[in-house]
Amino acid sequence: MRTKSANKYLALGDSYTIAEGIPSIESYPAQATALLNECGMSFDFPDIIAKTGWTTADLLRGMDGYLFQQKYDIVSLLIGVNNQYQGRSELEYEAEFSKLLKRAIELAQGISQRVIVLSIPDYSATPFVQHINKRLILKKINRFNLINRKVSLAGRANYLNITGESRKSATDLTLLANDLLHYSGKEYAIWADLLAKKIRDLLRGDS
Repeated sequence: MRTKSANKYLALGDSYTIAEGIPSIESYPAQATALLNECGMSFDFPDIIAKTGWTTADLLRGMDGYLFQQKYDIVSLLIGVNNQYQGRSELEYEAEFSKLLKRAIELAQGISQRVIVLSIPDYSATPFVQHINKRLILKKINRFNLINRKVSLAGRANYLNITGESRKSATDLTLLANDLLHYSGKEYAIWADLLAKKIRDLLRGDS
């Protein structure tokens, strides 16, 4: 049951947002809200619109099919790895990401600073990717992240770079789930800590 005074958080994304392969309670949105509650900021469990394999187009359709009954205090957005994986174009990604950011801002009560875009993790660092393909994927992930960062800053949204943290999985397999592609609760805890700190600064600055 929701409490009237609790803050509302919406997380938009793909497999990284739902924590594919591990319990959902270990996802970065869930861990972030737990951290915020621990420091005295009241947050409901996040609403999550995300599925494994989703591209920007899939997320747009998913949002079209979701009945939003409220505005949110915080909205996070992490999307794009499947655009890269499926060979979708950078121009398409920029156009669709721009639409998603606009909708995220609308859902965040029209306050662009309350939207936090997370950069795309670099799965080329994982054992799932053959060595011969790692450099090319890394370059492509970097290009997609340049796009989402540019769009985010132009829209005056907040940007959280977690790509560097994701690359540490190359030497620490405890940061990965059993499939050696997605991440473990330990890795998501790092993202959650960074996200919770940004949210605390945003909401306390508005109070």
